[in-house]
Amino acid sequence: MGDVRIVLATRNAHKVAELNRILAGAGFAGELASLNEFPDAPDVPETGSTFADNALLKARAIAAHTGLPAVSDDSGLTVNALNGMPGILSARWAGTHGDDHANLELVLGQLADIDNRDAAFVCVAALVLPDGAREWTTTGVLSGSLTREPRGTNGFGYDPIFVPDGMVTTTAELAPEDKDAISHRGRAFRAIAGVVAGL
Repeated sequence: MGDVRIVLATRNAHKVAELNRILAGAGFAGELASLNEFPDAPDVPETGSTFADNALLKARAIAAHTGLPAVSDDSGLTVNALNGMPGILSARWAGTHGDDHANLELVLGQLADIDNRDAAFVCVAALVLPDGAREWTTTGVLSGSLTREPRGTNGFGYDPIFVPDGMVTTTAELAPEDKDAISHRGRAFRAIAGVVAGL
């Protein structure tokens, strides 16, 4: 497994660091590359209707472009009182892709008068081989509830307003390794690491 080279289909530095920790913790000893090493790699539009659709779209395109096995994910926040939204629109809920603060504030505003704060983080990870012959997906879910005010400076996205079930701290108040141990992304990527180990 040590000579396997895999590309992570993201340029998000937070996500690259997180996935490096998770895969290393799961025993992956190969080389992990990010899309920053492939500046001409295509930006793959997330046109799918599910997390799995989007993860596979990205992994297929990046595996074909780089000639390497590609790992991608699509993840987001699902809020019960918002009928499962923002869901696949989580990163652009406020209109601009990746504006974490605006997205978080919009969700809090939409829930201002709502007592049901139940929510979940969902992640689907995909692994696609460059020949297109084999592909896998794994799903990780972290259930919890949303606070009324952001707390904590670790993490990113909706972490400052998400409290996992059975805890009192937000995921942004957890140490990175503690978050990885329970996170939706940690669960999905530990499962995909098991597949990677068999390559």
